[in-house]
Amino acid sequence: MESVRVKTSEILTTRIGDMLTDAAARLAVVSETPRLDAEVLLGHILAQPRSYLFAHPEELLASGKANAFDLILQQRLAGQPVAYLIGEREFWSLTLRVNPSTLIPRPETELLVEKALAHVPDDRAVHVLELGTGSGAVALALSVERPTSNIVATDACSDALSIARQNAATHGTSNIKFVAGDWFDPLADRRFDVIVSNPPYVRDADPHLGKGDARFEPRRALAGGPDGLDALRLIISGAGLHLNSDSWLLLEHGYDQADDVAALLSSRGFDSVCCHHDTAGHPRVTEAHLKTEG
Repeated sequence: MESVRVKTSEILTTRIGDMLTDAAARLAVVSETPRLDAEVLLGHILAQPRSYLFAHPEELLASGKANAFDLILQQRLAGQPVAYLIGEREFWSLTLRVNPSTLIPRPETELLVEKALAHVPDDRAVHVLELGTGSGAVALALSVERPTSNIVATDACSDALSIARQNAATHGTSNIKFVAGDWFDPLADRRFDVIVSNPPYVRDADPHLGKGDARFEPRRALAGGPDGLDALRLIISGAGLHLNSDSWLLLEHGYDQADDVAALLSSRGFDSVCCHHDTAGHPRVTEAHLKTEG
C-alpha cells in the first residue's frame, strides 16, 4: 500500500497509518516484529506513546518528521537494534537507558530478578552483589523491589557503568554502589548474602553472535569462551570467598548449560541446586545454596 502524500503550505505530509503500514512491510525482511518496530520508532520520532499512533492514523506528518522516520527506518533495516536507535529499553517495568556499550536487557532475565527476590527479604538490610551489571537492569529491579537492601554492582566497562549510574539517578535509587572492575576483583574480602549474575554464556563460535541484535551488542557481554562457560566457571569458583554462611548464588545461563552449571556448583560445595525455566520453557536460571563455616 503506497503512502498517501498531500501538499499543505508547501510542506509534504504523510498519514501516520499509511506510514506505519509501509514501514512494517519494509521491516518484515529484518524483524520478527515489524509492525511493533515501526510503531516504536515512529513514536520515538514524534515523542508520543504508541497509543497516540493508534488514535490518530489519519493525522498528517510534516515532511521533516517523515524524513526523520525514514532515516531511523534505514538504520533499522541495516540491522541496528531498536533499543539502541531510541536509546532505551523497558525491563521490570523500568525504562532504562542503553547504548552499544551495554547489553540490551532481555525479558528472560526478569526470571533472574524474580528468583533472587525470593532470597532478599523486604524487612532487613540484605547484602546483594550483582556481577557484570551492564545497564544496571538487574540491580535496579532488585533495588526498587527491596529498598532496604544494600546492593553492589560491578562491571569492567566504564562506559556501561556510566549508563548504569544514569539509570539509577533517573529512578531515584540510592541503595546501589556501582564499582568498576572485573567480576570479584574490586571487592577484596567483602561478603554478601546473595550474588546474582547474567554473565556472557554464548559459545564463541555460535552463529547467533553474527545475527540479529547480537551483531551490534558488546561481544564481551555475550561470548563466554569455546563452551560458553568461562565466566560461569570463574563466578562459581570465586563465589565461596564472597558469600556469607547460609547464602545464595543465582546465575542465568544458556538453555543447554543447566547440567554443566549444576555440576560446577556441586563441585564447589553448593547444595539445593535448582534450575528454573523461562517463559519459553528453556532452562535459564540456576540457584544454589552455600553453607559455610563463617
